[in-house]
Amino acid sequence: MIDGPYGAPAQDYKDYEVVLLVGLGIGATPMISIIKDIVNNMKYNEADDPECGISTTATATNSSHNKGSIHPRNNMRSDLKMKRAYFYWVTRVPGSFEWFKEEMIEVEKMDIKGVLELHNHFTGYGKEDARASLIAAIQCLDQAKNGVDIVSGTSIKFHFRRPNWHDVYKRISRNF
Repeated sequence: MIDGPYGAPAQDYKDYEVVLLVGLGIGATPMISIIKDIVNNMKYNEADDPECGISTTATATNSSHNKGSIHPRNNMRSDLKMKRAYFYWVTRVPGSFEWFKEEMIEVEKMDIKGVLELHNHFTGYGKEDARASLIAAIQCLDQAKNGVDIVSGTSIKFHFRRPNWHDVYKRISRNF
């Protein structure tokens, strides 16, 4: 079953255990913000450590929404239900991935628990375009050797096709 949120893209995503985020072209902007927020909230949930002297669960609750405690230093919610988040970025313009390259690298480093799964899809080449096949072959070899995608410059694999949504939904439902 797939369920909302149906309002603004950044509305109530923290209330779900599994989130599928899809950004098309520049529409990835709010999704990148959500991803960064997810990682930041995970980081602050881990701050509930007796050795650091701060307990996020012992602080005042958010009475306007009654959705959990607020971290005393930064007003972050500490009740993130998220267990897994998937982000698919699809664009026809390969240079688009440069817009958020630094943010994607930062998110990868911060996601210690591996909660996020990130996918970049470039649809600017046709199905039978030899360039995509050649680049994909070199890409697989280089990523296996170095762990970095030659196209994106990150560990996030750059795909030269649209996502197969049927397979994506099936895989997510199996993993959940």
